[in-house]
Amino acid sequence: MNYRLLSKIIGWLLLFLGLTQGLCMAYAYRFDERHESLDSFEGLAISVAINLGASMVLLYLGRGSGKEILRKEAIAIVGSSWLICALFGALPYMLCEPRMAFADAFFESMSGFTTTGASIIEDLEGFPQGILLWRCLTQWLGGMGILVLFVAVLSYLGVGSKALFRHESSAKEGGGLQSRIHDVALRLWQIYLFLSLVLFLGFIGLNMPVFDALCHTFTTISTGGFSPHTAGIGYYDNVWIELWCMLFMMLGGVSFMLYAWLLRGKWERWRKEEEMKYFLGIVLGCVVVLTAYLVLQGEGYAWAQTLRVVSFQVISLMTTTGFVTADYDLWPSFPLIVLVGVMIIGGCTGSTSGGIKVSRCLIFLRTVRKELNESFRPNLIRYVGLNGNNVDEEVQHQTMFFFSIVACLIALGSMLICFLEPSLDPLSALSATISCLMNIGPALGKLGPTETFAALKPISKLLFSLFMAVGRLEVFAILVLFFPSLWRTY
Repeated sequence: MNYRLLSKIIGWLLLFLGLTQGLCMAYAYRFDERHESLDSFEGLAISVAINLGASMVLLYLGRGSGKEILRKEAIAIVGSSWLICALFGALPYMLCEPRMAFADAFFESMSGFTTTGASIIEDLEGFPQGILLWRCLTQWLGGMGILVLFVAVLSYLGVGSKALFRHESSAKEGGGLQSRIHDVALRLWQIYLFLSLVLFLGFIGLNMPVFDALCHTFTTISTGGFSPHTAGIGYYDNVWIELWCMLFMMLGGVSFMLYAWLLRGKWERWRKEEEMKYFLGIVLGCVVVLTAYLVLQGEGYAWAQTLRVVSFQVISLMTTTGFVTADYDLWPSFPLIVLVGVMIIGGCTGSTSGGIKVSRCLIFLRTVRKELNESFRPNLIRYVGLNGNNVDEEVQHQTMFFFSIVACLIALGSMLICFLEPSLDPLSALSATISCLMNIGPALGKLGPTETFAALKPISKLLFSLFMAVGRLEVFAILVLFFPSLWRTY
């Protein structure tokens, strides 16, 4: 392991983090007049100084490290970077009024960078705008992935840039472009910036205040779900704002590599893309079924209003954004089961969404079908296909292993939370574990869409923070850090 190189990359990462916090500091100095008694400038300034100081030390220690990143260094960088970003990203929460305890600040920071959207803040209106801006900016940075930006900007990363790119879950190639990884990463960030700009201008055109428009731009395209208001998007009660959000939540839930293919005029890639078709089909099917179910239950639901509410909730949870405009926890059992299902499935591979991902679900189901057929007809040879291509057995095994380890983590996490939090009912513990591991945000029961995680014990918040990081990097890149024997010789 080249620890000097690891130190240098982490040093550059903290330098970038300090500069982004500096933008929030500048805003706090110039515009933050929301709470004069809760000035965030001083706390952000101290946080910036700590980040820049730590980056200088790490860059100094990383002198003479060489340029080439090997695969084991890439894995270590990807896994440790998210933990370090959350750690240093927690500083503004601890240094600005109202000050948070470490566990709360780390939870909020990790939820931001992993675009989970779970929160311990019960009254957002009690926080200065400088902190709320930083809170939303972390989701925008984590949506596409800070390390993807590094690959785009730092062209000297060598062969390790491909390993960084592939282990960063927002940047899966998904049968990607045959060009330099540096160029692909740069193109993805260009698309991300363009969609963010269009989204922001749309919010402004819908008469949303500039600060709110900026914050919701950061958290909508990244499918994160943070808001500067406690009521979230429901604060505006505006159908056009909700429709605009739904459009860009869907765009964020589709693979960004498909947009890159579209810019190259490769329409045939879109025509044979199964994952996107199933993604759209699941959303449409759930909206139709749940709307009809709630209306036909005869509980006073009107068609138009129900369609509006159900569409927003389904799209928000399917893309793991986590915005809510209704307390779906009050709905009957069947809609809740469907919503939990779409939470677990999530968006497309290579999107900013969390969840298991639609393509992985397709491969899992088709592998199960193949194994069942071969168990009864051993002489029959069947292939597992996706997008017209054969999926090799290694990918099939990885998919089955992923489902197995996710199921084990959900079961283990739920039991630990029930042990640590005796006051939580099993449904709340299970749904919260799924929510954090799948980077969704809201859960059910006592941790439902109108509640926060504030009442949990510090150890539970730290455990959920770890689950967020595991889910954001799709299990492997974080868990391998706990088995040094694996990556020491990788």
